[in-house]
Amino acid sequence: MVELNKIHPADCLTGLTTLPDRCINTCVTSPPYYALRDYGIKKTVWPEIRYRLFGFEIAVPAVECCLGLEDTPEAFIGHMVHVFRQVHRVLKDEGTCWINIGDSYWAGKGKSGQSYSSEYQNERYNAGRSFNGAQHQIGGKNQTRPTDQKHTEIKSKDMIGIPWMLAFALRADGWYLRQDIIWNKPNPMPESVSDRCTKAHEYIFLLSKNPSYYFDAEAIKTARKVDIKHQKYAWGRAIDGSLDDVRKGNGVEIRKNEHSKKVNSRIPRPSIDSRGGNQAHGDIPCQTEKANKRSVWTVATRPYKEAHFATFPEHLIVDCIKAGCPVGGIVLDPFMGAGTTAVVARKMGRNYIGFEIKPEYRALSENRLHANLGLFQ
Repeated sequence: MVELNKIHPADCLTGLTTLPDRCINTCVTSPPYYALRDYGIKKTVWPEIRYRLFGFEIAVPAVECCLGLEDTPEAFIGHMVHVFRQVHRVLKDEGTCWINIGDSYWAGKGKSGQSYSSEYQNERYNAGRSFNGAQHQIGGKNQTRPTDQKHTEIKSKDMIGIPWMLAFALRADGWYLRQDIIWNKPNPMPESVSDRCTKAHEYIFLLSKNPSYYFDAEAIKTARKVDIKHQKYAWGRAIDGSLDDVRKGNGVEIRKNEHSKKVNSRIPRPSIDSRGGNQAHGDIPCQTEKANKRSVWTVATRPYKEAHFATFPEHLIVDCIKAGCPVGGIVLDPFMGAGTTAVVARKMGRNYIGFEIKPEYRALSENRLHANLGLFQ
């Protein structure tokens, strides 16, 4: 078994082949986005890959290239399917996979594009940085681009649909596509566009290996908000006034009127019957009930100052790990990058296995783990 709680020096494919079958509880990852940047790593030798998308079989010829820098979106999706076949193998039968992925726009002549300002793009690419955003621009000086060719179906200015191409290809390959989760960004990157809205979301896809799988819904439930003015009390009437009318004293006193009364020498307990009922006078509305977590997650982007590329924020994947992996289980990230998955997993009492081919990123991750966890990483 590969050593736990270590970021291993290997690319995703090489690293995954070292893992035994059915050893991982959950995979939480954000793969390279299509045509985003050249990471300066050795090219991967890909075999011929066949997969299905939208009811058709697609054949991707054998090629030598870095993941994300393929000539076509179809080739990129094929290589992703190939990687996640290995993830499927190493997951336990009850395992899940959470994939964060963003989209791109096609600019014509083989170039995917995003409409950030030229000043931002020049600074970003010349400094070797990338923004792990929902879209990106490719094609200028010092920027990466697919082969300069036209696509048979995708037109200039079309949104490619990378997230859904990947989701449907993985579903056709045997994964259960359980949910699309919207990462709502309250602080999105500005865009100088005039014919569409600024993109402020990305996708997280929840996939499972089998129809029944481990999912701790209780661990990620959220507090249910209660409208105090419409909440029934034990005596069956709505409160008149606000929380300011309730004050501590000898017991609890609610403002006196025809619907209320003074109750001395006791502390009110939350009512388990929000419609009223036979609970003793002095009960207060139940505010302890929790609701199932919803599928729109509002999480602000938070840059990691030591990284020259963007990382998903720690808070974004907390609930992925809570729901997908029991305490003491193993979380996999085959694209470890800056180590966010490792940091969150250890903070929450889970183990991790990660793979990262670039030495600079491994050093960054290890420094980050030491800063957050010290000797307990």
